[in-house]
Amino acid sequence: MNYGSDPSFLLASTDVSPVLEHNASGRSPFLFTCDHYGRLIPSPLGDLGLPESELVRHIAWDVGIAGVATQLSDRLDAHLIAQRYSRLVIDCNRPPHAASAIPLISEATTVPGNEGLSREAAEMRRAQIFDPYHRRIDEIIDARAHQGMATVLVSLHSFTPVYSGIARPWHIGTLYHRDTVLPPRLLKQLRNEGDLVVGDNEPYAVSDETDYTIPAHGEKRGLMNSGIEIRQDLISDQAGETAWAERLARVLGEIETALRAEALI
Repeated sequence: MNYGSDPSFLLASTDVSPVLEHNASGRSPFLFTCDHYGRLIPSPLGDLGLPESELVRHIAWDVGIAGVATQLSDRLDAHLIAQRYSRLVIDCNRPPHAASAIPLISEATTVPGNEGLSREAAEMRRAQIFDPYHRRIDEIIDARAHQGMATVLVSLHSFTPVYSGIARPWHIGTLYHRDTVLPPRLLKQLRNEGDLVVGDNEPYAVSDETDYTIPAHGEKRGLMNSGIEIRQDLISDQAGETAWAERLARVLGEIETALRAEALI
């Protein structure tokens, strides 16, 4: 099969916008992003040559995080900006020039639809999926600043319980690089829960080479920011999604109260 060799037809007229916004009028200082919210594939790309069993795995999206993100947005009256297409088409949390942005192999799975991709076809994926998503995040942050609204950027993700045969003990992790305000508060609040194994830049850490959303929208703008990673087996059903949305709403609500008391927002 020829997987979208003509780059002028990446998103068909029946394909939805890559950008999903939820609770756009939310007044919370927290702005949530979700780079791996969805697992859609543009119609002209078919299934990228993969069986459905691969397209429901972590290689295609962050399992469970969509439900957590939507409910958390509702509970905190926060604006959520999410991306609907699979990270296998283009990873919206990778620098576009990185080899992993359009992966030929994800974990141990070869992605036939990404083999032999022309520069034009790769650029069209960026132009029609990556760029609109990140442009919208920029627009929202600009609009909030114009309205005098504080913005605390939180990027929501999930991670696999086992990676390369090694079990991951963390229930949740905070991911950060340059911000020194939000991450230590988030770590402290999560550890105060008493029943969690909390990762400090585990199972991943933010860097300019491996991440895009936090460096581009949080750090370059000087916003308080952190990534949050939740282990997927904890949010694999609706009950788990709700429980974690409730917990994070309470934790972040307490942090917001403290930030306001210290006149940091």
